[in-house]
Amino acid sequence: MSPAADAAPARASDPDALPATARGADVSPAGAGERVLVVDDDPPLRRMLERTLHAEGFEVTVASDGGAALAAAERAAPDVIVLDVAMAGLDGLAVCRRLRERGLPTPILMLTARDAVPDRVAALEADADDYLVKPFAVQELLARLKALTRRHGDPHGQAVLSYADLSLNPYARRATRAGRAIELTGREAALLELLLREAGRIVTRERALVEIWDDAAEPNVVDRYVTRLRRKLGSPPLIRTLRGTGFALRA
Repeated sequence: MSPAADAAPARASDPDALPATARGADVSPAGAGERVLVVDDDPPLRRMLERTLHAEGFEVTVASDGGAALAAAERAAPDVIVLDVAMAGLDGLAVCRRLRERGLPTPILMLTARDAVPDRVAALEADADDYLVKPFAVQELLARLKALTRRHGDPHGQAVLSYADLSLNPYARRATRAGRAIELTGREAALLELLLREAGRIVTRERALVEIWDDAAEPNVVDRYVTRLRRKLGSPPLIRTLRGTGFALRA
């Protein structure tokens, strides 16, 4: 076996592929007690993910179809969800949308065999937080899950953000303006959170893309979401457009 082949990362297509911690190496586990829900209708891949994530310190719940995923998401209260797109019946995109409609803020990582731009955009438009193309390296999956749980943070440590008569609970994804409740999708809430944290200062389109969409979407997606936020927040307008620069919250 060549050195290059010997150094190749374990990939999800190999049911026996396990990361270093699962083989007893002295590496800190990625999960550290986090609860993960794995949803995939491919039994070998589902078993491999369950075994690998358990070895990495995650508390793992599995579901084999969309209906079971919806029930498990309510019952298991996961910290992160790994969700396959191409499932029979209720597919991953539909599951993701339904979870968001129910107000579930849990970060969702989509697994997809499709790498075309429209497919990636569809996953993000369904309000998933990230996506990973099959076949993937297990180490990359673990790194993405760790980033998602870190970015999502401790719900008890996130204070309500306020500006003028607008407030947002980032974890619960609940916003109010002048006492009126405002329903937000995950990315709408993330964009509003960014604007609130930088209230009065300019947030560029490029920064919003990197922090919220991981630079995977078209630049005009930020403008579309700003338009949606303006409509939901109502009058008088709080989000100002600074032509050629970005956006800012200004009362």
